[in-house]
Amino acid sequence: MDDNAPDLNYVKMVLEAALLTSQEPLTLADLKKLFDDDLGNETLRKVLDELRGDWSGRGIELVNVASGWRFCTKPEYQKFIERLNPLKPPRYSRAVLETLAIIAYRQPVTRGDIEEIRGVTVSANILKSLEARGWIDVVGHREVPGRPELFATTKSFLDDLNLRSLEELPPLEDLGALVESKVVAGEPGAAANEFRSGPEADEAGGISEGGQPDEADDVPAGKPGLEPARVH
Repeated sequence: MDDNAPDLNYVKMVLEAALLTSQEPLTLADLKKLFDDDLGNETLRKVLDELRGDWSGRGIELVNVASGWRFCTKPEYQKFIERLNPLKPPRYSRAVLETLAIIAYRQPVTRGDIEEIRGVTVSANILKSLEARGWIDVVGHREVPGRPELFATTKSFLDDLNLRSLEELPPLEDLGALVESKVVAGEPGAAANEFRSGPEADEAGGISEGGQPDEADDVPAGKPGLEPARVH
């Protein structure tokens, strides 16, 4: 046995302490900074997998998301946590969810692409709100006249949904429910602040807090919006 080999049980306890107290997911590079010895990625992954197993029968779990590793509440126990902060969950408007879905499943896309798929003019405030939330970002420009911006989802979007990659996105028709269950429950104040209710929400294409989303906030009169299920 190598006397210089790291004590993996001690390593696991250090990782546990760091992950339980971190506000953000931690990458392998972040976790390596905890130790004087140079731990390989495979060693860290092995210890993290063991730590995940240690917590498998508890109310929280260790998950690997796009930006790294973090602890989070298991979905089946989230409803009890919400009782500590009994705010009415905000509801995302159809315009927001459709725009987000198109970007997620068709990225990178321009505002014109989104409007062509939805069949309606997309409010600039919807895109600004999604950018402010950290879910989408400009990743380039299409080389056509006017060089329109290309939008794509971010790691923060995947982190908020507890996903590692776009390949783990659910079927399109389930995206709205996933967004509201994971994000609104996990961050009760953030979504409500960035997708406001009331008159400002009508202008921004936001949400109605505790009520029904505005189904036609950017749909011209007499022209119905497209259903999200039509996006392929």
